This record gives sequence, C-alpha cells and structure tokens, in this order.
Amino acid sequence: MNKLTITFMVLISVVIVFVFSGCSNDQTFEKKNYVLEAVAVNELVINATDREVIVDVSSDNQIHIEYYESEKEYYNITSNNGILTMELLFNKEWTDFIGTKPSKEYRQIKVEIPNNILTSLNIITTNENIELKNVSLFENITLNSNGGNVILEKVSAGNEINLTAKNGNIEGTIVGSWDEYAIHSEIKKGNNNLPAEKDGGPKSLTANCNNGDISIEFVS
Repeated sequence: MNKLTITFMVLISVVIVFVFSGCSNDQTFEKKNYVLEAVAVNELVINATDREVIVDVSSDNQIHIEYYESEKEYYNITSNNGILTMELLFNKEWTDFIGTKPSKEYRQIKVEIPNNILTSLNIITTNENIELKNVSLFENITLNSNGGNVILEKVSAGNEINLTAKNGNIEGTIVGSWDEYAIHSEIKKGNNNLPAEKDGGPKSLTANCNNGDISIEFVS
C-alpha cells in the first residue's frame, strides 16, 4: 500500500469520525428577548440561515423578538435611520458545520409587531419556513425562503407583497379582494392557483416558486 493510499484512508477516517461524533456542535444556547418601540422603526429586515421565522401581532406598540444564540451562532441587531436589522452570524471552524443541527427550538425566531405602524417587512432565510399571522403593513412585505415554505394567514400590505420559495410551497390567505391586486406568478414543477399575469388593482402581488406549489386565497 503506497503512501498516497494510506494518506487518503486516514483523511476518510477523520471525516467519518467528525460526522458520527456530531463534530463541534456542542453549544450552549441562551434565550434572548429584544424589545423596541415600533414608532422608532419604519422597516424590519431579518436575514438568517437555517432559521424558522414566525411573525405575529404584538399586543402593544412595541416590536418583540425572541431568539436563541450561542457563542458560535449569534445575531447582530441594529437600529439605524428607522431600519431595524437582525442578521445571523457564525463564529465557526469548517468542522463545526459537520454533523447535526441545533435543536429546532434554538433555530426559531419569533417576532411580534404592531399592525399598521411599520412601513416594510423583509425576511430572508434558508431550509426553514417563514410564517406570518394577521400582520398588516403600510407598504411592502417581502419574504424569501430557500428550502422552506412561505405561509400567510390573513396578511395585508398597502402596496406590494413579494413572495419567493425554492423547494417549498407558498400558501395561505391575503386580506383583500382579487380586484385589488395586479398579480405576477411563476412556478416550476408544481401547481399554481394564481394567474401568471393579471393587470389592474392598486396593489401588487408577486409569487415565485421553484419546485413547490402556490395556493393563495383572498379573504375579508
């Protein structure tokens, strides 16, 4: 057995040990709560990886964000010029990405916002769902999940709703009538109950889905 073959076998053995031992995924997660007066915010932006994001209505005039972070997976939350930004950051070696993910509980971001105070909401995540419940914004809602579903429950926006899902579904209900929206939808490898193009209406709905279904209903 030559030296090259021996070296290759050693490397394969090391990788196998990392995979089956869970590698460096032993982390201590701590629950955190962020609270900010909504009147200080026009736009909320959440940019995360492998995180489920659930947005509901708050019972006061404050924005509430509940999340978990560790020494290796943590968030940078900033508020500047009316834009509240939450971004997931990693402090990991490459070996830390091998093995199992943290528990689902630690991979959730729960947000509560008051209705009709914020102008815009923009959420991007991967491999998990984005879910909005009873949320109403003055202007725009933009949701993008690569590897998860986009789920709406009685959601409304004064101007635009933009929805994107890759390897997941776009589904749920939007407050308003069919006639209120100009619609553009595009789908690959799935079913779609929206027209590809529909003109008219003061508002805009865009839905793009790759390898999933689009099922949106308009409700009062």
